[in-house]
Amino acid sequence: MHKKIPKVTLNDGSKLPAVGLGTISLKGATGVNELLSAFNLGYRLIDTSTNYENEGTVGEAIRRSGIPREEFIISSKLPGSHHAHDEAILMIQEQAYRIGLDYFDKYLIHWPNPKVGMYVDAWKALIDAQKFGLIRTIGVSNFLPEHLDRIIEETGVTPATNQIELHPYFNQEELREYHAKKGIITESWSPFGREKNDVLEDETILAIAKQHKKTAAQVIVRWNIQLGNLPIVRSGNHEHQKENLAVFDFELSQDEMNQIAKLTKPDGRIEDQDPAEYEEFV
Repeated sequence: MHKKIPKVTLNDGSKLPAVGLGTISLKGATGVNELLSAFNLGYRLIDTSTNYENEGTVGEAIRRSGIPREEFIISSKLPGSHHAHDEAILMIQEQAYRIGLDYFDKYLIHWPNPKVGMYVDAWKALIDAQKFGLIRTIGVSNFLPEHLDRIIEETGVTPATNQIELHPYFNQEELREYHAKKGIITESWSPFGREKNDVLEDETILAIAKQHKKTAAQVIVRWNIQLGNLPIVRSGNHEHQKENLAVFDFELSQDEMNQIAKLTKPDGRIEDQDPAEYEEFV
């Protein structure tokens, strides 16, 4: 059952579906089938990365789907081992070959890796790759205000999106406010938390879900949307994929939004991946 997902307009004029599909752990033949299930339900913003080791799976699912290429918004990420400008350009080309595409609709720097301090070079590479036609929309992931300020000041180009860890136990209010001032769309990765912070079992969220006759996952996706975020949800299960799109027929009250806001924790990060310190080079 195909669902038409509302669009979000970016600061460069591009439009993205209001809910995206994360693909981490969707691999091989099973992953292809799981992706085809999602495509049939209407998912078109597809988020992958070299780190996920599934670019071939995503590309194969796109080819098998029979859906016109221009309907998809395919997003990938630059690994930390390739932040040098020329290396980044080559990596983007290599990733496109791996997935079997002529271009990426959206492309992000995966982590700033501030100790190495080459994220400005990486950002300049994304700007050039966009000029070369390799990328349509450029953004970042896991960047803090100091990282964003620097790349904007040194290049004059503001990212369209910043994909960050964001869930009810870590709602990133200050960073979201910064994004709003800069016209950057906030994308939420791991919006349901993981084993450490399984917000799907939270009593407050379950009570709100019961009130609306929805699931906890649907409440969390809806909460993100009402905050102005773009949630990237991951599931290989057809029913869960379907459930995560059935969020445009109800609305959370301001009181319910406030209740969820109170769930955030100072130490709410899933795996202590603080972008001020954490480095990823894969």
